Amino acid sequence: MAWNEPGKDKDPWKNNDKNKDQGPPDLDVVLQKLSKLLGGLFGKKPSSGDSGNKGGGNIALIAVCALIAIVWFASGWYTIKESDRGVVLRFGAYHSQVDAGLHWNPKFVDQIIPINVEAFRTMPTTGFMLTEDENIVKVGMEVQYRIIEPEKYLFSVTDADNSLLQALDSSLRFIVGHSTMDDVLTTGREVVRQETWVMIDDIIGSYDLGIDIVDVNLQQTRPPEEVKDAFDDAIAAQEDEQRFIREAEAYEREKAPIARGQVKRIEQQALAYKEGLILKAQGEVARFNQLLPEYQANPDVTRQRLYLEAMEMVLNSTSKVLIDNNAGGNLTFLPLDKLMGTSTTEAGGANGVSEIETRSRADEKADQDERAGGTTPLTRSSNRSSGRDY
Repeated sequence: MAWNEPGKDKDPWKNNDKNKDQGPPDLDVVLQKLSKLLGGLFGKKPSSGDSGNKGGGNIALIAVCALIAIVWFASGWYTIKESDRGVVLRFGAYHSQVDAGLHWNPKFVDQIIPINVEAFRTMPTTGFMLTEDENIVKVGMEVQYRIIEPEKYLFSVTDADNSLLQALDSSLRFIVGHSTMDDVLTTGREVVRQETWVMIDDIIGSYDLGIDIVDVNLQQTRPPEEVKDAFDDAIAAQEDEQRFIREAEAYEREKAPIARGQVKRIEQQALAYKEGLILKAQGEVARFNQLLPEYQANPDVTRQRLYLEAMEMVLNSTSKVLIDNNAGGNLTFLPLDKLMGTSTTEAGGANGVSEIETRSRADEKADQDERAGGTTPLTRSSNRSSGRDY
């Protein structure tokens, strides 16, 4: 016999036991009660059996709606950080942008996407590239950027970061492909960095990504491992070249002032010599101008005086003496230089008399003998017999 046969008040599982706890109500019963409440709310007349529950159902429905409204309103409050900007999407479309602070939006209507506009982001790339002189180098570069227009960053392209990466890679390969390997590895690194930066700005400007490039860093540039040692030697040679150039420039800066000083000194000496010759010539001219009237007044006396002065000037520096013996023109040579040197040495050693004083005394004695009428006149600076023997 089936357990649910009509007329039976018990089922095989004893579910109609009054002492046991009842389970949750059937879904049909819940839907039926909810239908009655909604019907009473919208003016549907309830049946005679439900008239007593009309007032309680309306109050419960209003309370539930009020609770839902309060929860919906409370869940609409949100906060945007100081470094962020909020992009508002209304039903999935861009609506507006909000600044940092506390804001409210209708839940399930607006969606808020916070975007950090102050942080610096990094986009690296690296790879082997072909240079203009058909060499392969490994180049790494890093771009630092920040977002300045969040709505364009989100909606101008599908993925702004990926677009920036593609622009960086294509720009770097183009610049390296138009540069030689030596430039990329050594002296042209800064040029590669600047030109790559300019090209990236041109590319992302046409896409309007809403980002700003802050800096571009060329990280590593090196040849393949197979030829790395040879390129290291080449780079060391270039560094030595630069060092030798700097040393030569330092030597030039050291010697150039000395050479300029010597040039100025020689110029000043030449000018002084020139001025000295000019002044000497002017003095000779002035002396000749003073001597000319005297010569015109008495030519013989002036001629004789000039001759004596000239001979005194010539013979003043010699110690040789010629003696006229008045016997037919033969001259006797008296080596007074050796005699006077010997006597001067002895006298100087004994009495402390100098050679100059000894010579002057000998000259004075010879003059005295001549004035006394001696037979051996001493001619030091003039010819007293004929005027020409000396």
